[in-house]
Amino acid sequence: MTFFDLERPEHAYMFAFLQADGHLAQGVGNKGRLTVELSARDAPILEEFQRLCPFYSSIRYRTRSTNFGAEHTSATSTVSAREFREELRELGLPVGRKSEVVAPPTVPFSQRDYLRGLIDADGSVGRTSQDLPFVSLTTKSDALAAFAVDYAERLCGARRKLTRNKRDDIYNILFLNEAGVALAGDLYYPGCLALPRKLLGAGRARIWVRPPTMKFAPPRRSWTPEEDEVLRTAASMERASEQLSRTLKSCEIRRWRLVGPERPRVLPRQR
Repeated sequence: MTFFDLERPEHAYMFAFLQADGHLAQGVGNKGRLTVELSARDAPILEEFQRLCPFYSSIRYRTRSTNFGAEHTSATSTVSAREFREELRELGLPVGRKSEVVAPPTVPFSQRDYLRGLIDADGSVGRTSQDLPFVSLTTKSDALAAFAVDYAERLCGARRKLTRNKRDDIYNILFLNEAGVALAGDLYYPGCLALPRKLLGAGRARIWVRPPTMKFAPPRRSWTPEEDEVLRTAASMERASEQLSRTLKSCEIRRWRLVGPERPRVLPRQR
């Protein structure tokens, strides 16, 4: 018997959430369990998972001192059924540490519901402190980061260069303004399964309209290896600017980043 049909929206969402926030442990023999621990305020999503899962699961609460507060209450869902755990592994939920190796399923799946599950577990959606709409995802996985960026580009043309931050060596992918509005509206559609607080944040994000006084900055063109070679070999930046249809200033800055500042030529001393 198979449980997950990842072309069903609620199953795709649930599987993505488990990939991000679930922990699959393997015990001796056939023993093992899947656990998901969330803040108590997010317990309703665990109750939805309990309703969707055909196997017995428990939800327990505990209050303890954590980084979130002196008296933080969490809710933990546990499923031990072997059949359930085996299917999760086959679909791509590794046992133990998984943050860097987890990847989208290789079977057909509902992509927008899957991405919403990732964002609910490891991302955020809403308005910034400057009241700008945004959707973000934090991940260590190359495959998940590439999937999110590719989805956004196909949806609304938002291009992002994948770069890990230097402090944590993780991807912090952020979509602002019109890209944030488009993603929030597409992922958090009426009747979808989602964390209630993320659903509220998405509602605030998707109704944003750019103020008339706010200038629109077109997306930056990425530099290609071919363009970099033109800059390295060009006789002058003016000629490179014309050839590449880029501003002289952008060519000069890119050239400086590629080869460093131009050094004056020193002629040999005459004797």
